[in-house]
Amino acid sequence: MSAQELNTLINEALENNPEIQKVDFQYQIASEKVNEVNSLPNTEFNLGVMAVKPEMEMPMENFRVSVMQMLPWFGTITARENYAASMADAQYIDITIAKRKLALAVSQFYYQLYEISAKQDVLDANISLLKTYEQLALTSVEVGKASAVDVLRLQIRQNELQQEKEVLIQQHTGIQAALNSLLNRDYDVEVSVVSTMKIPESDNLFSYDSLSINPELLKYDKLYQSVEQSELLNQKERGPMIGFGVEYINQENSPMITSSYKDMVMPMLTVSIPIFNKKYSSQSKQNELRKQEIQSQKAGRLNMLKAELSKAISQRNQSRIKFDTQEKNLKQAKDAERILVKSYETGTIDFNDVLDIQELQLKFQMNQIESIKTYYVQTILINYLTS
Repeated sequence: MSAQELNTLINEALENNPEIQKVDFQYQIASEKVNEVNSLPNTEFNLGVMAVKPEMEMPMENFRVSVMQMLPWFGTITARENYAASMADAQYIDITIAKRKLALAVSQFYYQLYEISAKQDVLDANISLLKTYEQLALTSVEVGKASAVDVLRLQIRQNELQQEKEVLIQQHTGIQAALNSLLNRDYDVEVSVVSTMKIPESDNLFSYDSLSINPELLKYDKLYQSVEQSELLNQKERGPMIGFGVEYINQENSPMITSSYKDMVMPMLTVSIPIFNKKYSSQSKQNELRKQEIQSQKAGRLNMLKAELSKAISQRNQSRIKFDTQEKNLKQAKDAERILVKSYETGTIDFNDVLDIQELQLKFQMNQIESIKTYYVQTILINYLTS
């Protein structure tokens, strides 16, 4: 199976991940609220019928019908639409944040799989190397230049490396299942990664100022704007409501009515004035406090992002230093290995030294792989924070 590109896995996750779909549905709901608020209060219809008519000489009404429509103050509906739209904008930022976090998580799992795969390759190479040394030890035993204990030590070391490899296989299964869950597919679908990775010679440039465009901070700007729209709506709702309507009264025939119009039609005008407007004053104060709260939350989150960025930069720099150091150590360990092999050709070899050098080489190789993984994990975190 060929190695899968990281970007391909990220795109698949963005398309299929249920969490992204959930956030997208939430945004669609928030957007639909714009249409919800773009409506007038219910139209009121009233019907009255005289159930029992008293005996009177005056003409009596048979029934009356009225209709009344209340209208909010000028600009109130527009203010409601603007407030709902601002809330939808804030919800849209959540989609961006969720997608970026998903891409970050997929990348982290991908590099962990690379680390495990690369370590397995190193273990296979070292096991093969120990088998070669085992054959040398057996030959030395036959000629009396080594003991059977040396052979057993080499075999024990092989067993230990085989154990490490089997543990890595289990770790690979767990991380692969976690990655597949982000892609919303069966947990046991095989994920193959690149076989080799290297730390680049130079790092991409970035600036702490670029933290300001992080969606996690932009979300607070959108929330701040929504509170401003909420206050504009609150000011509009302080205004009176005006109602227009008409009432029709149907009367029975009576000789007392000389006019040709026995029924009555009466236009109506209603004004609803919020005389006791303490509620709106309280809402204004709450909105002001919310804006201050959002500003404090944004400042606090900015400080946390700066701390995370500093930590990521430090760890990435550390990984480069460690990689370079292990590169030097590995070269020296290989030189020592060549000296040991040459010693065997002259008839002398200490298999304790062989094991020591092998352990050192394995340690340096494993550390290099961890440094590469750490470098790329911290790099994607830096990109998440600053782009």
